[in-house]
Formats: sequence, structure tokens, C-alpha cells
Amino acid sequence: MGLTHPYAVFVRKVLFPLHEWLKGHRTTAFLREMDAAQWLPLEQLLAQRDERLRALIAHAAHTVPYYRDLFAQCRLKPEHIQGASDLPKLPLLTKELIHQNLEQMKSTTARNARRFSTGGSTGAPLIFYLGATRVSSDVAARCRAESWWGVYPGDRELVLWGSPIELTRQDRLRGLRDRLFRTRLLSAFEMSPETMTRYLDEMMRSGCRRIFGYPSSLALLCEHARKQQRDLRTVGVRAIFVTGEYLWDHWRQTISEAFGCPVANGYGGRDSGFIAHECPAGGMHITADRILVEIVDEHGQPVPPGQSGEIVVTHLDTPEMPFVRYRTGDIGTLATRPCPCGRSLPLLEKVEGRRTDFIVAPDGRVMHGLSLIYVLREIEGIEQFRITQKDLHSFALEIVRNGCYCPASEERIRRGFTTVLRAPVSLDIRYSAEIPATASGKYRYVVSEVAAPPTECSGDQRDLNRD
Repeated sequence: MGLTHPYAVFVRKVLFPLHEWLKGHRTTAFLREMDAAQWLPLEQLLAQRDERLRALIAHAAHTVPYYRDLFAQCRLKPEHIQGASDLPKLPLLTKELIHQNLEQMKSTTARNARRFSTGGSTGAPLIFYLGATRVSSDVAARCRAESWWGVYPGDRELVLWGSPIELTRQDRLRGLRDRLFRTRLLSAFEMSPETMTRYLDEMMRSGCRRIFGYPSSLALLCEHARKQQRDLRTVGVRAIFVTGEYLWDHWRQTISEAFGCPVANGYGGRDSGFIAHECPAGGMHITADRILVEIVDEHGQPVPPGQSGEIVVTHLDTPEMPFVRYRTGDIGTLATRPCPCGRSLPLLEKVEGRRTDFIVAPDGRVMHGLSLIYVLREIEGIEQFRITQKDLHSFALEIVRNGCYCPASEERIRRGFTTVLRAPVSLDIRYSAEIPATASGKYRYVVSEVAAPPTECSGDQRDLNRD
């Protein structure tokens, strides 16, 4: 099952490179570059990043109709963007702009670019194009991050996922590939007791070295295993990689204790790329050799490290459809310290979640949803919940309860909400047998329908938007 397993070595050294080559990907070449880049002096790494940025900007300005028009309207030339500090000369890229200008955003030189979409967990799915360069880059970034934990392609893997793309392409070729790579895909869409029992049976029968999935789904699976008094430490998992959701501390603890191994947090998206990943020393390393990350305030202006704001990314391996200054909608903070592991890749100090994971108190304070989650975690008998802020003064609360739940807890919850929000609010509490996942398979515990303050855009961007 480990690296000494002959078949795992064969997959890693022969089958995986051959597979990527047959798909027209440059994953192995990218991986070699990335493995070397992570140990470069920071100044040299950033110089290479800026060189890639200049190449992407020149390519976009000459071959992408959207960016050709944007540069003209902003009265900019490609050579005006020499490095990260020059990026604010360009306006931010939003999901709305991509939706309105999709075909104009594809390079005229793009070949075999495929349409992809996000899961749509926070609204309508975003449609965009990805090419072999971007896919190669993201696969290589994931392989590099997993190697930090001593796992590689060919090590037996279970994937608990909910993306419709992954779950609807189980044709014979894909099934053969998964068997050759010893990967088993399990659906996160249905986490009923019967389904989770079946997942646990398969997991304990076959064993695996690594697990990849949503933290919420894995935490549910671990709780189910605990109720059935199953010891998941016998499965042989070396590391668990989670992404797609905010990793709460109690989820990390539940999963880590159940499997007896570390939980590595990953941050990114199908639209934004493989942005950052946690190393064994605890640092959330940005894929800074391939992705440029900015943190901006409510007016779209960059803020210094240590200050919280919206995460904006420029993926440098997107020649087919450039993503330049793309607003992720997530809130985070750049670290002011290096990682003790010695890698020069800069760190994200915090990834706090999406803007819609934040609530707005009646007095206008913007608060993380965790502030209300703590109220509910103190109540015995609550197995699952979802908080929805309807407006400044009203909330809806869905609860899945068990036999330990006391009806008098309702008053405790109302008092807790009033204390945290510093004002009485209307709280509609409803009980149900289950709370379904979103369309992408994720579980969202806090949803705010209160509009976030709009980010100011340049006049040039608004003109382009109207066109």
C-alpha cells in the first residue's frame, strides 16, 4: 500500500506520466518545475512569477478580444504590466463579466478548450473554458502538495465528492482509468445511514492510503462510524485531503481522531484553480509560482499582508481563457511570516469563507457565521443545522435533532442569537429529518441573503460591461 508497493511505484513512474502525455497534458514537466520552484529564494520565485505574468498579459492583450478591448479602454499597453504591483491598473474580473463576455474571453489561438462549470453552490453555475495548460498546472500543483504528505499517484485512494462533472462521466474509459490508478469515487450527494454503512464496509474491506473529499461529508462519515463503533484507524490512511468548504476546527478534530492521521486543508476551485494547500508544518502555501494572489478591500484596492479582504487571483497558466484579477468571493489574509518548513511559497494566514458565509448584524457589523454557530454547538441534541439570514432583523434556522434535544433549548438559542447580534431578531426555527446538501454536494451551515457592499469598479470596466 505504501511507496514500496511495486504497483504504486509503477503507476507513479510509468502509468501516470503516460496517461498525462496521452491526454496532451504537460503535467510531469510542470511538476518538475514546481518541485524545484518551492525551494527557490523568495526573490527568485517572485521574479519567475512576474515573468509568467508578463507573458500571460501580452498573450491576452493580443489574442483575447475581451482583453484587447479592455486594454484599449483603459489606455494601457501590455508592457505597462511588469509585475504584481502593476496589476491594479486593470479592473477586477467578476463572474458577471465572464457570463456576459464568455466567447470574447477565449483566446483566438485556443485549441481544444473545453467548457466547464462550477458546482453552483452559491448561485447559478459559472461557465468558462479550460485548456490543457491550466489542467496540467492544477494537477501538478495537487501532486506536489500531496507529496508533502508522502502520498503519490498510485497509492490507493477514496474520493468522497459531489461535483456533477465527476459523477456523470463514469463511462468505461473513466472506470478503467480509476481502476488502474486505484481510485474509488463515492458520491457525497447521498449520505444516508444506509449509504454511509456501505461506504464504511468498502473502505474497511479494501483499505486506502489517502482520502480526498468535502470535510462536512467526511465528518458525517466519521460520526456514523463512531455510532457503529468502527475503528477507522485500521483502514491505513496516511493523510486526508479536504477542500471545497471551510474547514472548521471540530471537523478537523473529528476526522483526524477517527482515522488516526493528519487532515490537510486545500483551497481553490474549478474556476480559480489550485490556490493553496497546507503542508505538514501547518502553513497554507499559495501556489505562488503559478497563481498570483491579491487581497483587496471593499473598494477593490489591495491591502497589505495581515489585513483581511477578498481573495483575488490571477492564474498564470490560463492562455486559453485568461483569468486576470478574478474575484473569488472568498475572504482571506496574506501571512506576514515564512513557513518553518523552509518552502519559499508564501502563505495564506486565513481563508475565512465566502462573503455569503458572513452575517450582518442589525447595527451594520459584518460578522463571521462562526459567531452564531458557536451558539448552536452549545446545545445538546442538535445533529445538523443551517442558518439563513433573510434580512438585517430576521433569520431562519433549520435543525435536525435527536432524542437528547430539549424543547426548552429554543429559548436558549434565541437568547444566544440576541447576545451575539446585540439586538433582538426574528428567528424562525424549523425541524426536519435531514438538511440536504447543495447542488454541488457541499453542506452550507450559514447562508446570508443580505447583499454585501458592492466593490467599486473602474469606469472603463462599467463601460465594457454595458457593451
